Amino acid sequence: MSIDPRMRGSEGAGTEPRNRPKVVMYATSWCPYCARARQLLEHKGVELEEIDIETMPAARTEMISRSGRHTVPQIFIGETHVGGCDDLHDLEARGGLDKLLQIGV
Repeated sequence: MSIDPRMRGSEGAGTEPRNRPKVVMYATSWCPYCARARQLLEHKGVELEEIDIETMPAARTEMISRSGRHTVPQIFIGETHVGGCDDLHDLEARGGLDKLLQIGV
């Protein structure tokens, strides 16, 4: 029995599985907490959409509206607001990050 290549997950030609949730991080280029969160997500092989709130001023308003917070980073996995860098690392320490990256609920 062979596997249809279009149905492959991460073992495909370097692509993210189709069912993986979108990961968005509101950030600034100089923020050390943003760099730490980015490093963890990159280590996990996550394709990250990073929105720089300094180069896109309307993005700051969008971030505050979505998260209720004024600080960066603010991280969303699918529709779930994870929070900031400490929240992301706490989620990883509790073993919940991998699960959320798979299902995005």
